Order: sequence, then structure tokens, then C-alpha cells
Amino acid sequence: MIPRVTATIDLAAIQHNLGVVRRMAPRSRVMAAVKANGYGHGAIPVARALEAAGVDALAVACLEEAVDLRRAHIHSPIALLEGVISEEEAAQAVYQRLQVVLHDHWQIELLHRLGRDAQVGVWFKLDSGMHRLGFPLGDVPRLLEALKAHPGWTLHGWITHLASADEPGNGFTREQVARFDAALQGVAGPRSIGNSAGIIGWPEARADWVRPGLIIYGASPMPGQTGADLGLKPAMRLESRLIAVRDYEAGETIGYAQSWTCPERTRIGVAAVGYADGIHRSFRSGTTALVGGRRVAYAGRVSMDMITLDLRQAPDAQVGDPVLLWGEGLPAEEIAAQAGTIPYELFCGLTQRVHFRYR
Repeated sequence: MIPRVTATIDLAAIQHNLGVVRRMAPRSRVMAAVKANGYGHGAIPVARALEAAGVDALAVACLEEAVDLRRAHIHSPIALLEGVISEEEAAQAVYQRLQVVLHDHWQIELLHRLGRDAQVGVWFKLDSGMHRLGFPLGDVPRLLEALKAHPGWTLHGWITHLASADEPGNGFTREQVARFDAALQGVAGPRSIGNSAGIIGWPEARADWVRPGLIIYGASPMPGQTGADLGLKPAMRLESRLIAVRDYEAGETIGYAQSWTCPERTRIGVAAVGYADGIHRSFRSGTTALVGGRRVAYAGRVSMDMITLDLRQAPDAQVGDPVLLWGEGLPAEEIAAQAGTIPYELFCGLTQRVHFRYR
């Protein structure tokens, strides 16, 4: 059976990108984010590749993601970025040897119910200005008291998250770092600040630990910049194939709502990919694809299972030819910008119908 849509994941590229992160932040340990199914790349194979490359820790959003990794015999330290939401989850986190990122006092109470001597690894997340999750900065003394009251707890460190690190001209990142540092003045424990954008653009965010996400997968979160500009390698190559090629006369319209009109005699190709694979309506006419290594443009609306392409720049294209949606040679950052979104959403939006293969 020939897959209609294939995502090829280059695990060596992921290992290469980990090396780039280490060069960017040479004095930091690396906690690589594999949440959201490894940003759509497959959490288990990605985690195995990172573990083989010596990553210091992994980060997931929730308990379910961590349990999947443990069942796959991933032995690296794993941090739960959203912490636990029930006493049962707290007990399971201890059993699975997970590091719990605490962001509110009710989570401390959940761990407290396990007994003061329960062996729990914890991070405390402080809100330095993101205003999403995190203890108020003034709560640091209370958190230190909670540590003293639980001799079984091991403090792995203090975390904050940056709100605007992908805006190089926005000084709020520097302000957040200063607030975080001031709140922890004289307090022991490693610090973790930098996400992908923080690692790239803000040296002061490269603290004891960094937490790369998107750059591990070879894309840049910074506007106007691709992963290749940073020496990263794209880990995902998304391809379909042409299932029809036809010539239409000038003035003929293409697809739903007759939204695209042939400006001259035009060769139109149909590729077997659409909503049900993760190519959404925001991929408008003019969005770029590659056919035979040549840039072509979407012509008309995306359908549920198909897209139509203007093949005037690839006149020799034939049924069966591969169509590159993004990957090496066609950066996901470029396609995301054309679709009015971000690479995160492209990667995470792929569906179960897409065939994944790893190399």
C-alpha cells in the first residue's frame, strides 16, 4: 500500500539540533520538550534519539505523556510541566520517578497528602510576568517553608517562562529575568528560564537549565528567521503525491467557490492531502509547495482530502510525482507564515492518517 501522505522524521537531525543547543548555551543543562507527541514528530522515537544523544532531561505537559515514555523504557529524568492535578496523579508521579513542576499551592497540598517523607522531585514555577502558570514571586519564602516541612522532597530548581522572547526588540524579557533573579536572591537551587526563543535571543536567559522545544525539531520561533539560519536541521519532511494532472483554458475556475481562475492555459495538479491530514483552510491560494524541486503555488481552496496546484512552473509534472509540503528545501517557517500561523501548529496539527516513518 502506497501512503498518500508521509511525514519522514530524521532522528539524526534531532540529535544534531541538540548539539546546536548545547553550543548556544554551553554552561546550561538541557531539558528538551517532547510534549504534544514530540511537537507532532512522535514522542517515543524522539525521546529515544535524545536519550541516546545524552540529553539531561525531558519535559512533557502531563502525566499521560510521561507514562507513555516510561512504558517505552525511556529512563531519562522527565519533568511534568503542568504538574499534577489529583492525589492519584501525585502518587503515580512518585511511582514513575517523575519531576513535578509545581505552580500553585493546591498542588503542594496534593503532594502533602502523600506524607511528609514521600520521595518527590519538585520544581517551583514562578510567574515573572507571563501570567499563565506560576507562584507569585513573593511566595518564595512560603515555598522554602514547604520544602523544610517535607524532608522527602528534592528540589530540582526554580522555573519561569518568558512571554515575549520571540520579539528581539521587546525589553520585557530582560525585565522578567531581572524579576526572577531578584525574587531568588540568596536562594539555593538551579534556575531555568530560556525556552527556544530565550536561548536564541537572550543570553541572560541561558541559566543553569534551558528548555528547548521548537529548535530541537529544526525550526526557529524568531520572526523572519529559519532554523537553517541557526545551523539547525529540519527534522520533518511532509510529502504527498500528485493523483491527477489536467490542462485548463484561460478563464476556467478551480475548486470550491470558483475561488481561483486560470490566467492562461494552465496545468493543474491534484495532490492527495487536505484537512483530514492537517492541511487546513488557512493554506490559501499562493501557498508554496515543491513539485520536482520546483516551487509551485496552491490554486484554490484546500479540500477535505485534496489540494490543487498551479503547475506552470513544473510543466513536466506527472501523476505520482512527490509534492513537498514542508521540509528541507521548503522551511516550515515559510509555509507557516504564508498560512498565517506558526510552525508549532503545522507540526502538531498532523493527523493519524499521515504515515510516519523514521530514519
